[in-house]
Amino acid sequence: MSPLAIPPELELPDFAAGSVWLVGAGPGDPGLLSLLALHALRRADTVVHDALVDERVLRLARQGARLEFAGKRGGKPSPRQPDISARLIHLARAGERVLRLKGGDPFVFGRGAEEALALVAAKVPFRVVPGITAGIGGLTYAGIPTTHRDTNAAVTFITGHNSEGVVPDGLDWSALARGAPVLVLYMALKHLDAIAHRLIVGGRHADTEVAIVSKAATPDQRVIETTLGGAAAAARDAAIEPPAIIVIGEVVRLRAGLDWLGALTGRVLVADPLKIKSRQKVS
Repeated sequence: MSPLAIPPELELPDFAAGSVWLVGAGPGDPGLLSLLALHALRRADTVVHDALVDERVLRLARQGARLEFAGKRGGKPSPRQPDISARLIHLARAGERVLRLKGGDPFVFGRGAEEALALVAAKVPFRVVPGITAGIGGLTYAGIPTTHRDTNAAVTFITGHNSEGVVPDGLDWSALARGAPVLVLYMALKHLDAIAHRLIVGGRHADTEVAIVSKAATPDQRVIETTLGGAAAAARDAAIEPPAIIVIGEVVRLRAGLDWLGALTGRVLVADPLKIKSRQKVS
């Protein structure tokens, strides 16, 4: 059996002709694909994929499958969402097995729900396969946990721009600044200055810890640690490129002990990055 062959004992569902699977490819590393995602790649006739899907993932599509790019990138010509949905419907009605492959998870800031509702309206059968969202998996590859009992019992995921490409005005930024111990921002690099200003005005300290993870879980991953007040300037100085996940909160300090990728290349990790044991000894 090939190393990438899927054991029949798993009894994975049939990918029927004339249907669409909305599948999350995870944040980058092909090893983070689910078995259902790999199964879909091995069966699909056409793969309609986002810009954020790693090339190594696309190479797993079955021989003879057609790859169609349908990615959206800020500031660049991009397919319109209604056109993407219409294309999925057209391909399915032509009897194809259509894989709509999205970076991360299709239902986390991925507009997968919009596409699924378009399929419902067109009476096209579909399945949704979750993926590891970048706001969790991407941070893990940077050595930053989304939660830790000594720092936060809640986390808030926020999109950095709305459908018009500007900072969402419908959010209560002051409430977020005061009430959410950890904020994870998607697609926020372009508007980081404005977002940081709103959070600081809302009551978040300018020296709050921030990490920016660019191209998470790929060979080109970069991570910078900074503060809320200096984050936008730090990103510019470091020439950080999208896609990027930004995390705000004390969990960033844990990277000193949990940067497992850095440890593979020689970084010495700290067993008590929050200095909890040190404080306990003093008291």
